[in-house]
Amino acid sequence: MPELAEVELTRRVWDIGRGARISRVELHPRCRIFRGLDPETLGPALTGTRLESSEARGKQMLFRFSGNAWVGIHLGMAGSLHVESAKFVPGKHDHFVLRQPKRTLVFRDVRHFGRVLLHLGSEPPAWWQALPPELTSPAFTKRLLEDFLTRRARAPLKAILLMQERFPGVGNWMADEILWRARLPPASTAGGLSALERTRLWKDVRWVCRESFRKIDPDWSYPDSWLFQHRWKPGGDCPRCGLALERATIGGRTTCWCPKCQPARGVPQRSPRKAKG
Repeated sequence: MPELAEVELTRRVWDIGRGARISRVELHPRCRIFRGLDPETLGPALTGTRLESSEARGKQMLFRFSGNAWVGIHLGMAGSLHVESAKFVPGKHDHFVLRQPKRTLVFRDVRHFGRVLLHLGSEPPAWWQALPPELTSPAFTKRLLEDFLTRRARAPLKAILLMQERFPGVGNWMADEILWRARLPPASTAGGLSALERTRLWKDVRWVCRESFRKIDPDWSYPDSWLFQHRWKPGGDCPRCGLALERATIGGRTTCWCPKCQPARGVPQRSPRKAKG
């Protein structure tokens, strides 16, 4: 499932088409991505309009077109946006295609778990306005986080960070990165955090989200100082202390952490192993 930073990177793909006219809309009307929508309304609503702007929030994207037309896209498990030539011939998984004079904007979804929504009106759709605040915005306050943790005092931190109603767009690797930077063990419960630890968690949620936006590129070249670059490697070491990382299933998801930097409550810390070579 794409995470917040990947959704933002995907959103930028169609930026090249901003200001250009939509000459034709092509789609596979029976595809599941149009569930809850009459796909036949997309052609009349978008043909002749121009793509004006877009934004991402959590795991969703919103594209604004002239003529008060809005298209919402959720990537699902395997959805992706592409830019192809004007002569592009859609394949069987290219379910939503916007033709422009010099290019073709394509939403491709092999597994059909994504979704396309249409809204007509001068204001953004209600479902967009109802989304929780962006984690990098002033609306995501420390008080908002503290109240959420208090209501879920018995839940492990890893599971809490994956709750989309408060942490939109945070997925597996981002949750691990946040907890590693906050030096909090992923299995510890929200109710066990001190006031200082809650503040640190709030700051690191915002920092990881902001920096992931700033640093992400098509090659996923985050700095080597990030846990991201080590959590995927079997036998990988903590980039902060050099100790071997540990992995387990917490909250139903595979989790990676450093037992020294994120010690379990009441468990003595281990010494880092000697560097190889």
